[in-house]
Amino acid sequence: MNRTIGIDYGRARVGLAVSDPLGIFASPLETVRSANIIEYLQNYVAKGETIVRFVLGYPLNLNGAHAEAAADVDKFIPQLQKAFPDIPIALEDERFTSVLAHRAMIDGGMKKSDRRDKNNVDKISAAIILQSYLDRNK
Repeated sequence: MNRTIGIDYGRARVGLAVSDPLGIFASPLETVRSANIIEYLQNYVAKGETIVRFVLGYPLNLNGAHAEAAADVDKFIPQLQKAFPDIPIALEDERFTSVLAHRAMIDGGMKKSDRRDKNNVDKISAAIILQSYLDRNK
């Protein structure tokens, strides 16, 4: 089945989200150590999933300029392209995704201890990034 993968890339952890086969809904998938992200995605594909696009959160400041963390994403893009040369990459503004992720966890009734878990924040942020892309590209 065709899936779009949302990626919230960070130095330590990478939040992942996945679309439904129709590309309408994004769901949190997993949080993976940054050092293991390419291997994780290769295993995901090996299990029979077809990735049609990566949507990579791109850090911008409020004024639209590249945030400091954009340099990390810029270094990751060639690695992703090398591992998956036939899968296009779209960049999506990730401003406020962590704030939105915390709000979604509160609104969803998640316990305070679970909201403190950065793994939850990362994968929910990836889902917000992916959903934003899917909504804009219907």
